[in-house]
Amino acid sequence: MENIREILELAVGRYGGNKAFRLKTGKGEYRDITYIRYYEEIRCLGEAFLGREFSGKRIVVIGKNSYNWYLANMATLTTGNITVPLDKELKYEEFESSLIRSEAEVIFYDKQEETGVLKALESGKTGIKYAFPLFKAEDRTDIFDLTVEGKELIDSGADKFSGVRIDPDIASFLIFTSGTTSQSKIVMLSQRNVVSNVVNTLASEPIYATDINIALLPYHHTFGLTCQLVILAAGACTVYCDGLKHIQQNFKEYKVSIFVGVPLLIETMYSRILKKAEKEGMTGRLKTMGRFVRVLGKAHIDIRRNVFKGVLEAFGGNLRMVILGAAAADPECIRGWHDFGVICLQGYGLTETSPVLAAERPDHRRPGSIGVPIEGVSMDIYDPDENGIGEIIARGENVMLGYYENEEATKACIYDGWFHTGDLGYRDKDGYFYITGRKKNVIVLKNGKNVFPEEIEQELNSLSYKEEAIVAGIPNDGDDRDPVVALKLVYNPEDFEGKTTEEIHKSIEADVEKINDKLPTYKRIKRVYTTDEPMEKTSTQKIKRFVEIQKIIDAEKAGKAKKEKK
Repeated sequence: MENIREILELAVGRYGGNKAFRLKTGKGEYRDITYIRYYEEIRCLGEAFLGREFSGKRIVVIGKNSYNWYLANMATLTTGNITVPLDKELKYEEFESSLIRSEAEVIFYDKQEETGVLKALESGKTGIKYAFPLFKAEDRTDIFDLTVEGKELIDSGADKFSGVRIDPDIASFLIFTSGTTSQSKIVMLSQRNVVSNVVNTLASEPIYATDINIALLPYHHTFGLTCQLVILAAGACTVYCDGLKHIQQNFKEYKVSIFVGVPLLIETMYSRILKKAEKEGMTGRLKTMGRFVRVLGKAHIDIRRNVFKGVLEAFGGNLRMVILGAAAADPECIRGWHDFGVICLQGYGLTETSPVLAAERPDHRRPGSIGVPIEGVSMDIYDPDENGIGEIIARGENVMLGYYENEEATKACIYDGWFHTGDLGYRDKDGYFYITGRKKNVIVLKNGKNVFPEEIEQELNSLSYKEEAIVAGIPNDGDDRDPVVALKLVYNPEDFEGKTTEEIHKSIEADVEKINDKLPTYKRIKRVYTTDEPMEKTSTQKIKRFVEIQKIIDAEKAGKAKKEKK
């Protein structure tokens, strides 16, 4: 297979009567969309596109995850157009800039984005000529009207849709990288890039036609976009979340069996389980049962889901597998879910690689590892040091075409036949890969030693009150050449009830000193900043490190200035 339409048509041929989507229409009321029905709606919308001469156009889709979002995306891809998925959390200036830089002519948008879209249309700065709501609108043509328009064209004998020929090797996706830098890059992916990743991911991970997936990762993110195609290729059913505060209820009502998400979500879910056990005086029993099922597991006796039936029923009783990406997961949390009978598999990839490069398999997992390369992908370590740590590089059909209108940046990461990820790591003797940190995050001390922030951040997972934390190098007395290791930690105020801010800070500093005792001298944390305010994050819940590091530097300067005034 080499294009999206082939994936879709194969899925319809194999799983036509299966539910592709289950949509909530009211309290306790649902609408089921079969694979056959889904294909018909894509065809109708696609015929409307072609009737309006939308061919080779850049089409923006922006909004929360929804059936209509993905319908617009699939109609775009199956008619020879180019999809430009945008983050709904973008500030207006970034949104307008993205429309201009992508040279988009068409946009599909959600209700929450209507004000920004209308403002962009009125500004005259963008190339947008057509704007269609993803919701029912009274005063303008929306996605429902377009679908009816396409159906009427088909009924009158039109059939441009089936005659479209897709070139699998030209850019079909323009995807903006995470906006943690002053100007994000635009990744160009072909349909061959993405299809190869879908096929090879499905060959590597056990996803079945009986599975029910809840679409949590935002579709504008390559991981969310591609994984939805994996779910469709597997013949499984997709449901949508009513919002993070309703997530546990959604798991129960839909009987969710799998999902793809970020570690923060399962860590939060796991933390709630532990706190409930503590409140009910069941912590000791929970730990004992965990040890018990692990011992039996070594003897190939698996009774985990029976022992922890009550825990699983709180999430619908069907949850069996979680695929994690975008950040490293806490090993203790992973082990806890494994004790319950839920497999948590760590994956690794980048927007530039469509995105998956490596992943754990259910029977091939190692603590702290990102697994082994998926089918069709080769990985290696570039320029390793004496400890075997170097830059992770990769090649395969999934590697991007390049950055849009940025040949210099493309050449900086693709050379000698390999894509250079910018991530540092190593490979063990059995071929499992491990990430030690981002190349750009490494703290290079004045004595030449390297400190990997992510390694120290893992150590901080032992602090029960820790909500999130980052470790960074900040200038010592304003000298960039002499950084010191600093920590910013967000704590849960409920764990320090009745204590003053100063008392909380001193308590955390004391715990950090205990962690420091385990670390080599050069890796020890020298500055500690504490708060109960959440850090700034991207829409995939990655901490905006450079924003937060600047806040640490500003706090350091303010503290020094205060001391000097005294």
